[in-house]
Amino acid sequence: MRVSSFAAYVLGATIYAHLRPVFGQPISDSVNPRNLKATLTGGKVKPKVFIIDMFAPEAAIWYNIPEFNVLERNITVPGFSPMYPEAHCTQDGSICQIVTGEAEINAASSMSALVYSNIFDLTTTYFLIAGIAGVNPKVATLGDVTFARYAVQVALQYEFDAREIPADFPTGYVPQGAVAPDQYPTSIYGTEVFEVNTALRTLAVGFAKNATLNDTTATQEMRSLYANNSAFGPGASSGPSVRECDTATSDVYFSGTLLSEAFENTTTLFTNGTGVYCTTQQEDNATLEVLMRATLAKLADFSRVMVMRTASDFDRPYDGESAVENLFGDAPGYHPAVKNIYLAGVRVVQGIVEGWGQTFEKGVKADNYIGDILGSLGGVPDFGPGT
Repeated sequence: MRVSSFAAYVLGATIYAHLRPVFGQPISDSVNPRNLKATLTGGKVKPKVFIIDMFAPEAAIWYNIPEFNVLERNITVPGFSPMYPEAHCTQDGSICQIVTGEAEINAASSMSALVYSNIFDLTTTYFLIAGIAGVNPKVATLGDVTFARYAVQVALQYEFDAREIPADFPTGYVPQGAVAPDQYPTSIYGTEVFEVNTALRTLAVGFAKNATLNDTTATQEMRSLYANNSAFGPGASSGPSVRECDTATSDVYFSGTLLSEAFENTTTLFTNGTGVYCTTQQEDNATLEVLMRATLAKLADFSRVMVMRTASDFDRPYDGESAVENLFGDAPGYHPAVKNIYLAGVRVVQGIVEGWGQTFEKGVKADNYIGDILGSLGGVPDFGPGT
């Protein structure tokens, strides 16, 4: 999750706190005894699609929708976030949802609890990461729906305080094991970069493009403030659309041209010039690491992962605005971004479920390398120090 305006976040949390009387549906009640009995007697829920949300408003946008009801089965899973202790599923278990909690530790902990719970059979499940994110105005704009090929853990670096940056350094960030910002890291943790299935991404983008995306007058007015800066792409001031571009993971919210360009350069560096830094969020590399390890344990299939982020706020200011104003000011893109999670995401979920027997049950063969920087799933990464 990322949204620059604290007020927008508080509003979203307040709305979620009142969901029970509004929707008249259980949101955090205990599992239905019928479902618990099925689990305890060895039956497992075998979803076709698992929606991964990070915080309450992202989750709530899927409730009380006409296409399906993920609140029909509410399954308490040991190890889930105390704030979001249940997985939510349709009655037949074909579509489920997890709310991981925000930032990398919560995402990794909740996803690990999910894949090792022995409640679900996830071996043929498609995972749709479905959250909001900050956006790079050079590439995309508020309200856009983005699907990533690469997720880059940009904060996995050394950091100098801005007041102590060496005179010849353009940024205070240096890749670990390196001695300059433009050198590839030599201390490799394995989570620096993940690459997902581009053939699956193409299908997901095709489904999402059938959606009519939400936009508002306030969002249009915010975009117009970016229109006159030649450094930003024409997409910064256009209406929302579906785009293919990559995402950066950092627990730290950052704001401003200098930091945004630093992590833009990190994305380029870590992907050997292939990745296009587009969105910024707090969880995706953690989620992907869990799903990769689950694949090694034959509990999931990493080729069935999609990373969808909708753009809620710009990562840097427009001309005449400060980095502080950008971070703490209004975020008119927040509500359209949350709504577009559902508008685009439901098309992806329906496309997979409806095309299950013909296309998706057997899997979508990846034409590109998939996995981490270490080659853990086999094959040779097209990024990393050896490429």
